Amino acid sequence: MAADVQQAHRPGALKQQNKSHKHGKHKSKGQLDKETKGRVNVKTATKRNKFLQRKHDRKHHADQIRKQKREEILNQKRSRGGNTSPPQFVVVLLLHEGLGVSSLLDTLKSCDESAIVTQNEQGVIHVSIPRFKQRVSFYVPEFGNLYAVLDSVKVADSLLCVLSPQGGMDDYGEQLLRCLFGLYSSPKTMCNFLCATDIVFCMDGTIAPQSGLKKLAIKKQSEAKKFLQKKIEKWFPHEKLHSLDSEQDGLLVMRNITNQKIKPVHYRDNRPHLIAEEIQFELENEEAPCGTLKVTGYLRGRNMSVNGLVHILGWGDFQMTQIDAVTDPYPLYPKSDRQKENAMEEDSEDVKVLEQADSALQESLQSENVPGEMEGEQTWPTEEEMEEAEAALKAKTKLVKKVPKGTSEYQAAWIVDSEEEEIDDDESDDDEDMEDEEMMAMDDSGSESGDGAEFDTLTMTEAGDVANYDQTIDMEEEERMLEKIKEERNHVMFPDEIDTPRERDARDRFQRYRGLKSFRTSPWDPKENLPSDFARIFQFKDFRRTKKRIMKGGEEDGVMSGWYVQIHIANVPKDFMLSYKPGMPVVIFGLLQHEHKMSVLNFLLKRVPEYRPPIKSKDRLIFHVGFRRYSACPIFSQHTNANKHKFERFLAHDTVTMATIFGPISFPPCPVLVFKEQHNGQHELIATGSLHSVNPDRIVTKRIVLSGHPFKINKRSAVVRYMFFNREDIEWFKPVELHTKWGRRGHIREPLGTHGHMKCVFDGHLKSQDTVLMNLYKRMFPKWTYNPTVLNPPPMLESSQSMASEPSAYQLFDD
Repeated sequence: MAADVQQAHRPGALKQQNKSHKHGKHKSKGQLDKETKGRVNVKTATKRNKFLQRKHDRKHHADQIRKQKREEILNQKRSRGGNTSPPQFVVVLLLHEGLGVSSLLDTLKSCDESAIVTQNEQGVIHVSIPRFKQRVSFYVPEFGNLYAVLDSVKVADSLLCVLSPQGGMDDYGEQLLRCLFGLYSSPKTMCNFLCATDIVFCMDGTIAPQSGLKKLAIKKQSEAKKFLQKKIEKWFPHEKLHSLDSEQDGLLVMRNITNQKIKPVHYRDNRPHLIAEEIQFELENEEAPCGTLKVTGYLRGRNMSVNGLVHILGWGDFQMTQIDAVTDPYPLYPKSDRQKENAMEEDSEDVKVLEQADSALQESLQSENVPGEMEGEQTWPTEEEMEEAEAALKAKTKLVKKVPKGTSEYQAAWIVDSEEEEIDDDESDDDEDMEDEEMMAMDDSGSESGDGAEFDTLTMTEAGDVANYDQTIDMEEEERMLEKIKEERNHVMFPDEIDTPRERDARDRFQRYRGLKSFRTSPWDPKENLPSDFARIFQFKDFRRTKKRIMKGGEEDGVMSGWYVQIHIANVPKDFMLSYKPGMPVVIFGLLQHEHKMSVLNFLLKRVPEYRPPIKSKDRLIFHVGFRRYSACPIFSQHTNANKHKFERFLAHDTVTMATIFGPISFPPCPVLVFKEQHNGQHELIATGSLHSVNPDRIVTKRIVLSGHPFKINKRSAVVRYMFFNREDIEWFKPVELHTKWGRRGHIREPLGTHGHMKCVFDGHLKSQDTVLMNLYKRMFPKWTYNPTVLNPPPMLESSQSMASEPSAYQLFDD
């Protein structure tokens, strides 16, 4: 018998079924591979593979980044005050009246025996210290001259502020510090402290000397130090005072100035600028109104192109004709006799010309757009539009009655005339023309007798089905109630709420206003009904992209920064030299592309708490925008993220407000100082802020609120009065939505009578003490009040003795 074959196990109906792997709702990798069959997505194939570094490589990469940043900081330090870079410019500010800085400057000049000290005609003291391999320039602006201080501070690398040991700082000193806080973002970017005779602290970094402290009694020295420390803690709470009474202290101050960390000031570093070391003015003839101004100084910031434009602070924009290279008269190391002889030979030779202007590439001084005379004209209507208009006029009918002469439209509504008939507009116009001729004939020949002289034809509107509603109204009671409501409302302030005029129709008074379903979401075309001034300005298609392109470009073109150059500026008015005084700072900034053109500027402003008087919209203010200064009448609005912004009648005290004006284009970041001219001619700081945007499409809407009071309430409907005072106004504003102070919303259903009562329907039951409101909006545009000429305010001491009869900024602007 053959061997038995082993039988394999056959699973039965009750075989165990194991659960499959739960990979979630997504497909598994195996399933994806089966479906794709080796195909690769385009994004996956073109995507760069991430390079995963090892721990050692990551550490090495971090070290390289650290070294690179360290080299950048060292290069930045070497680029200030070195032998091949312009000296550090330090401005000495006097924050109290009656202070002298001669002893302070003498201490700084004599702190090192090897220091080379020179002074030019502009009052700038140059100190070269070979020991530190640094050069420092000191400048002391006139005390009380606000614009001389601001102009020099805008190009300063450091500030030394001198305080009085007895009084600290006076009101003028506090005003200067407020201006400095407006020019720089935070106190930490302005000053750290040392101490000197009277006391000195430095912007962007280190110093506040206080000289003469040791001359006081020993007991009074600590008291004076505590007093000065409390004065400074208000502005700089984390700074300390250090003494400056000896040459050793002066050497320490100079070391801190040269080694301090200077933080960037973007609006200044992004543009070429210089402060004049030497000035020459040449005229073609004595009768010429303009001449060529030659300004010599150290070029700072970016490279300067001769084909660009320059701005002289306080005088406007000008073109350049030539840039020359001049030998640096303030070297770091003293020259030997042989080097002096070679320098004299070089000076005898012609000046090296770096660049000359090219008329084909030079930027134009045109700041405004010249619109075409026929641009924006309305086209003549087509024949179809004319036929539609005539058909619409013929469709309207008027009711003509024969009434006694002198009868008003209201009185004619109660006269029953059996001969009433509806006629077309053409016939009514003919009848009116005929009656006008008859009235003229009557005036010439005298009054006529008969029935014709007792009646007249009056064209009137139909009153509707509710004409008898007026019989139940007591007008005297209406007047008394209106006066009571006005007296009650005088005790409470209602924002944007105005009274509807009774002597004028509301549809005429508010014809420029419109209603909005939602202030946030309702559309509003920014190009709708623009004033003619908008044709004179320029607008960017993409402001941010243009700014990015301009800031990146032009870094390698033109004269390199750090050279000692002479700039030839053409067509400078003769009044510049007539008003110039030796010692006054002359600061020149190079303009970026498009910065001389006009547009709509929006500033973010916040009031200084020290100025309390109200500042109304459209008041003339003086703006310091970066390196520019001019006057204008701004309009204020709220700063929100919406596409429409509510107009503000006054500059708010506690919140940030947006101010809109016409002005020359600037690129942010750019600080803004706002001054208001007082009756004595002084300019008082009222607000600080920054440039937000250059956008003519920003919509500023003025809101007015018309209020009415419920007269009769019937569940969801009510009769409202005192919002309007005639039937036509109600029909005109009928589509506008209503709301109440208690949150109800509704609309006008129909007018009742002819005295301004109307029936309204709301989404809920109306309270008797509620108030019905209607919001109307119109767009506000800034006026062309830009005035580039702003006179310097009188010195502080002179203005306190003499009072000006009228502010000079108002006299300059011609309405």
